[in-house]
Amino acid sequence: QVQLVESGGGVVRSGGSLRLSCAASGDTASNYAVGWFRQAQGKEREFVATINWSGGTTYYADSMKGRFTVSRDNAVNTVYLPMNSLQPEDTAVYYCAARFFTIATDRTEYMYWGRGTQVTVSS
Repeated sequence: QVQLVESGGGVVRSGGSLRLSCAASGDTASNYAVGWFRQAQGKEREFVATINWSGGTTYYADSMKGRFTVSRDNAVNTVYLPMNSLQPEDTAVYYCAARFFTIATDRTEYMYWGRGTQVTVSS
């Protein structure tokens, strides 16, 4: 079992930045790949970024490349998602999720989920 708690969401103006955190706890949390997903109101949950268990492999959705950077610090079992150049279309609830070892972009492949953190970007 792995428990995930997201933090760092908030309200920011267009062009601004936020850094999300995903704190993991439970059995060997550092052995899990972590994915970030987001869900805007009335839309399906979509893939944002993912990082493997060691931090050596990352992958991003096309619209996030160059703006978002995923990293992790296994010493404190936390994954980070700094987000720059935020736009109103980035407004959503952001979730982190965990799966064993390797990365994936399909949300159905993730076993554990946090409750999400709201990001709101005003124009």
